[in-house]
Amino acid sequence: MTLPRSRDTAPSAANDDTIAKRYLAEMTLDEKATLLTGDSVWTTAAVPRLGLPSLRMADGPHGVRRTPSTGSMAFSAHAATCFPTASSTAATWDPDLLREMGEAIGREAIALEVDVVLGPGVNMKRSPLCGRNFEYFSEDPYLAGRLAVGWIDGIQSLGVGASLKHLAVSNQETRRMSVSAEVDERALREIYLPAFEQAVTAARPWTVMCSYNRINGVYASEHRQLLTDILRSEWGFDGFVVSVGAAVHDRPSALAAGTDLEMPGPRPRRVRSVIEAVHAGVLDEKVVDEAALRVLRIIVKASATPKGGSFDAAAHHALARRIAAEGMVLLKNDGVLPLATGGRIAVIGRAAKEPRIQGGGSSQITPTQVDSPIDELVRSAGGATIFYSPGYDDEQHERPDLVADAVAAAADSDVAVVFVALPVAKESEAGDRTDLDLVPQHVALIRAVCAAQPRTVVVLFNGSAVVVAPWIDGAAAVLEAWLSGQAAGGAIADVLFGATEPSGRLAETFPLRLEDTPAYLNFPGDGDRVRYGEGVYIGYRWYEARDLPVAFPFGHGLSYTTFRYDHARVSTTSFADVDGVTVFVDVTNTGGRAGSDVVQVYVRDVEASVQRPNKELRGFAKVRLEAGETRTVEVRLDPRAFAFWDVRRRAWVTEGGAFEILIGSSSAAIHAVIPVTLVESATNSSTLTDMSPLQDWLADAAGRPGALELVQSLAPILGGVFGKAVTDPDDLDPHFHSYFSAMPIRDLLEFAAPAGGPEPEARLLELADSRRTAVSGHASDSPAFVGTRNG
Repeated sequence: MTLPRSRDTAPSAANDDTIAKRYLAEMTLDEKATLLTGDSVWTTAAVPRLGLPSLRMADGPHGVRRTPSTGSMAFSAHAATCFPTASSTAATWDPDLLREMGEAIGREAIALEVDVVLGPGVNMKRSPLCGRNFEYFSEDPYLAGRLAVGWIDGIQSLGVGASLKHLAVSNQETRRMSVSAEVDERALREIYLPAFEQAVTAARPWTVMCSYNRINGVYASEHRQLLTDILRSEWGFDGFVVSVGAAVHDRPSALAAGTDLEMPGPRPRRVRSVIEAVHAGVLDEKVVDEAALRVLRIIVKASATPKGGSFDAAAHHALARRIAAEGMVLLKNDGVLPLATGGRIAVIGRAAKEPRIQGGGSSQITPTQVDSPIDELVRSAGGATIFYSPGYDDEQHERPDLVADAVAAAADSDVAVVFVALPVAKESEAGDRTDLDLVPQHVALIRAVCAAQPRTVVVLFNGSAVVVAPWIDGAAAVLEAWLSGQAAGGAIADVLFGATEPSGRLAETFPLRLEDTPAYLNFPGDGDRVRYGEGVYIGYRWYEARDLPVAFPFGHGLSYTTFRYDHARVSTTSFADVDGVTVFVDVTNTGGRAGSDVVQVYVRDVEASVQRPNKELRGFAKVRLEAGETRTVEVRLDPRAFAFWDVRRRAWVTEGGAFEILIGSSSAAIHAVIPVTLVESATNSSTLTDMSPLQDWLADAAGRPGALELVQSLAPILGGVFGKAVTDPDDLDPHFHSYFSAMPIRDLLEFAAPAGGPEPEARLLELADSRRTAVSGHASDSPAFVGTRNG
């Protein structure tokens, strides 16, 4: 049979499955095993006798890096739009804008004959030192997941696949191919998996890419619980899992675990290992068939999109400029911005002529063009006279002469704009940063210029947080421009002169110093082991839990106008754990010009039975308002917004009781707090077991009656221990609390069982009421969403 490059019938999952199954039925074991190992760096193996084409992939995620040769990993590639990197696009807080970007990348992929683009990356920014942070969205999983959904929806709407990466817990580049991320189950579920889960369940990416690293000792490519139990069985993923380059160590084991396609290739030895494992009975051929079918479905789906043609480079450059401007964050402004046209402006720093637009490594795009910031400033400045001074050389050497020239230019101007950039060596795949500092020469330049010219604006090119404390007090304004792609120069001019209102908000916290960061004592680990000792406390969760001051909080960003929040309210103040709640707030632009703000909704569990962060982002909405305009913003919070991962049940759990909904414009700027009550449903399942301590039974609404009865029945024995009878279970002796309340209820029964009395097992059954039964102390494997309550 022959697979046409376009179908006569409308594309559908049913059609894809039917055609894929036909191919599978005609393939030999050798052909199936060959299909599951790359034919080159970028392509799968074709099967000419069946007319099955290969699938072509290309690096992303902020553009299409399509190399001229399928056998080359070289950074040289066909020209494509270099869009802003993830740290920049995340600061837009705008999933719809990410969808537009995904659509544009999809059009370019079609023109460049690419079927699947490797992106987006949704790993958490556990530490600002990670050299690949510019490719990742945020320190917050909810924000990262929402943005990823937009990007994936956009590209896949064009018939081009996304490859969500890197699953999972890939948060550093140091020893990335061998390190084991030692992370507890709750942190894994609440921090490191939710962005993947949201993207998989809401956007259904065609492929997911597993990471290099080990997770609690098991390589991600061989992690069956991650790739099969969670990704497929729990989240319903139906695409194929592809390995990041050279991440597979044992091909049959990886295939059995759920890594369908090993890249790159060719690797004849790997193909033979699969065939030999099947013949030896070590690997079931059904596993090979299932993996091959998943790959075939995507080949069929991709073949439905005709490839070739061209794309509108000018339109995509304009989109890149708009996205870059939306993502720029005005960190500080003493009134110097927006700049006035006319007058004398000193533009300082080599980065003003040679902007750093992207990070290093596999995501490097060959741009269609690159805007020069100084050229764009000249175009936007009206009648202003602009003086340029390089300030530093490209080797980052100490150059007092260049600093002196810059100081002279600044002193002779009405305002100075200093451009500085982290060197590419500090932010690149395969290496992590060792500090959060700017280059010393840049710090010296900023200080000198600010001393000579109080009206100094600092523009930063960097892909993740930097320490600003050594110099920021002298600056009148600071604009975080990120690594904003090929149109960064024009976007900077738009924001500095006010053609575009700054509306970016930080998707990561800027700490005061490296020593304050959550993973400081554990990053990048010891040898091939890194301990995630901070647990669920990364980013703003950490700084708030430890009451640490920061330079700029998560969600922070200034505007050229002002906003007021009024009449915060919820759809109901008491709701069932299966319903969720809707939040409303009226936002007014109280300034004199149009602008945008991001309404951020956080949730706090007031009376949790486990340690939980002070607040967690659970919803947001970006709103654009004309001067004087008021709009009601609506944010829906689903039940998951109130849940935590219960390691005993291995399930998401909500606890009935008091919560607070916090509405703000950053994690630190909270404008309204609304108390709400979550009411547990009658069908909730218990998390109590026979190994739960008595205090948990007493704190549980349904378990308490039986536990009180138990305490009362054991009063004579307990009184004998302390020389005092326990007659009122609600007024227990302090010694009882300190000694018995932490004892598992089974052990308490064993301890206090009278001679000749009922066995503990029988007594446990007596404690069970119609809604619950004490079960084994081992956690259930059920992934269900469970509700329970304490107290």
